[in-house]
Amino acid sequence: MIEFARRRKNHEHINLTPLVDVVFLLLLFFMLSSQFVSAPTIKIALPDSKISQPEVQKEVIVTIAKDGALFLDQDRIMLTGLMYSLQEKLKKMKKPAVRIKADREAMLGLVVNVVDEIRLAGAGSFSIETEKKGGEGPK
Repeated sequence: MIEFARRRKNHEHINLTPLVDVVFLLLLFFMLSSQFVSAPTIKIALPDSKISQPEVQKEVIVTIAKDGALFLDQDRIMLTGLMYSLQEKLKKMKKPAVRIKADREAMLGLVVNVVDEIRLAGAGSFSIETEKKGGEGPK
């Protein structure tokens, strides 16, 4: 039999499969090796309310932890310096408003003292944040 010489076909396209594999492995490597930055949070248990609505407004947040620690936004602060620090922050705002996030087990006397300091600082308004409790609202 006669053997015919076959012509090799020269393909003009590039095989992208290895490139896709390398890109996928790089993506996987960076996803697994990166650290996700989460915002620092202060753990408190808010009291319940039947008509609580979240507010979406730029305001200063005063947090009162269960152990009595005070935080102005994310910075820890003493009660004696709260009024002065609040005055500085409220000067920069158009509508000075303060939101109080107090743990449900925080001492009531401390909460009242914080409210007094907020009023003395000249806040136009303040609110106490609560969590919505199941059940019906007012009728």
